[in-house]
Amino acid sequence: MDYVIGVDIGTTSVKTVLYDDEGAVKGYSNDLYDLYQDTADMAEEDPEEIFSAMIQGLQKVLEKADLQQGTLKGISYSCAMHSLICLDEDHKPLTRAITWADNRAVSYADELKKNGIGMELYKKTGVPTHPMTPLTKIMWIKNEHPEIFKKTRWFVGIKEYINYKLFGVLKEDYSIANATALFNIFTMDWDDQALEVAGISREQLPELVDTDYQLTGMNDHYANMIGIDKQTPFIIGASDGPLANLGVNAIKPGVIAVTIGTSGAVRVVTDKPKIDPKGRVFCYYLSKNMWVVGGPVNNGGIVFRWVRDQLCAPEKVTAEQMHVDAYDLLTKMAAEIPAGSNGLIFLPFLGGERAPIWDADARGTFFGLTRQHTRAHMIRAALEGIVYNLYTVALALEEVVGEPTSIQATGGFARSELWRQMLADIFEHDVNIPESFEGTALGAATLGMYSLGMIDSLYDVHKFVGVTNKHHPNQENYEAYRQLVPIYIRLSRYLQPEYKNIATYQREQEADELNQNK
Repeated sequence: MDYVIGVDIGTTSVKTVLYDDEGAVKGYSNDLYDLYQDTADMAEEDPEEIFSAMIQGLQKVLEKADLQQGTLKGISYSCAMHSLICLDEDHKPLTRAITWADNRAVSYADELKKNGIGMELYKKTGVPTHPMTPLTKIMWIKNEHPEIFKKTRWFVGIKEYINYKLFGVLKEDYSIANATALFNIFTMDWDDQALEVAGISREQLPELVDTDYQLTGMNDHYANMIGIDKQTPFIIGASDGPLANLGVNAIKPGVIAVTIGTSGAVRVVTDKPKIDPKGRVFCYYLSKNMWVVGGPVNNGGIVFRWVRDQLCAPEKVTAEQMHVDAYDLLTKMAAEIPAGSNGLIFLPFLGGERAPIWDADARGTFFGLTRQHTRAHMIRAALEGIVYNLYTVALALEEVVGEPTSIQATGGFARSELWRQMLADIFEHDVNIPESFEGTALGAATLGMYSLGMIDSLYDVHKFVGVTNKHHPNQENYEAYRQLVPIYIRLSRYLQPEYKNIATYQREQEADELNQNK
């Protein structure tokens, strides 16, 4: 058999998956690295730690698989969007990788929204104005760290940095470039107005290439470390959101992919760019005649982790004593509570929020608490709040691309029967759970197979993806959610004027504490 590796460079780890030419998994590694959050708005990673994790993942998978020479046909990337690294003229990092979760450019995003330039750029780039974007991060660096800005020769993302180390060239695929808010989706080139707003030139950005572009001629040192021929093709690939749709076979019109991992997203594929007049959803490139329209949320499984660590410490200890997963124990507790958590609503904005409100200052809220509510109610309300927010993204998406024909759900949450059923009930739609393992990596591998001529079309992904579970809406449950979702939506809007006030207060308190500790 022939083989392809899908490499998924994520927010907290690199997942390396070896597939045979029938899409079956033949090897897997998940290699972690730290997310540095010294302040509430900061979210950075060390580029060298990510690079080392990727090398280690490839080493482990290939060593264990012990493939015959010539059977590894290629390695293909997926990568998290919106990262930014400043490089000097020698291609050495002047910063760590500033991730999508970093909100320090919030004031610059706010200014672009107020003066109308943000909407002008959105209509050309397909990227809502938000501090996640490299555009606003560059503005922040230029104004608040001018010494770094002046030394910067190149502005790149993490994948571009990795490929430079491996191949000595700076190339950026259309999909990752699309997510920078510096790329025009209609001209397929860096946008002149966006560059002017950022204060940089196109000569400071990598050369643009399509997502099926192949890199060969790896640095001898790294080829020997990994244990592969230096001419093994690396397919540059695309960003993780579009590839997640591909990897769960949600690429036909009307098929929605709902993902909940650390963060989350709702996405659908169209054959041409689509723009939302209200600026609520993104439009990202996947491949020729395939554009992914959707909305990302900051607050997915990371909220459940906060519930486990901060609200349910006793249950966490109990789970450890019982040698069971704490999440499983908390989910069982939540399953005992009726749909709607007896009127307790949770707005899950613990890390600001992207779609559909695009407000980095958004903060979390429990609403409707009474003496009758327990921790179990709070657990269920938190899980429901995550899905409520995804549903509001789906409503915005429906206005742009029409009603969904089916829903493919994926991510860590898909392991939970309760969460899967909750998704079907709140969306009032059948939900399919693909059996594909690590869908984003499979999307990368499928794109790699297409680039290498191993398959004729990206639609051939259907051969690799089955269905393990199908959930139908429970009428009693969705009738409860019908009453509560409108309250959730109104609350998230009514509170918006106060988000900035409380966020400003929190930042001032944080600054005072930092000054006192100096």
